[in-house]
Amino acid sequence: MGKRGPSRIKNNIRTLRFMNDEMSQKELAKRVGVTRQTINAIESAKYSPTLELAFQIAQVFNCPLEEVFSYDADAQEEEL
Repeated sequence: MGKRGPSRIKNNIRTLRFMNDEMSQKELAKRVGVTRQTINAIESAKYSPTLELAFQIAQVFNCPLEEVFSYDADAQEEEL
């Protein structure tokens, strides 16, 4: 993996966990079949989930993908 700037994929996972009975990262990880560390990395924008995992996370929160993840096209331009 090469050097990368800030992720252009933003997420609301922490907020959604809080709004869902303060679900822990561990519980979310268990429900989607990944490690707690993976959820932490996604939440902190250090890792972009696969499309399948993104849909699974949205399904856990019973909301559309766009409510969980968004794409910031301007982030790349800021790096240049």
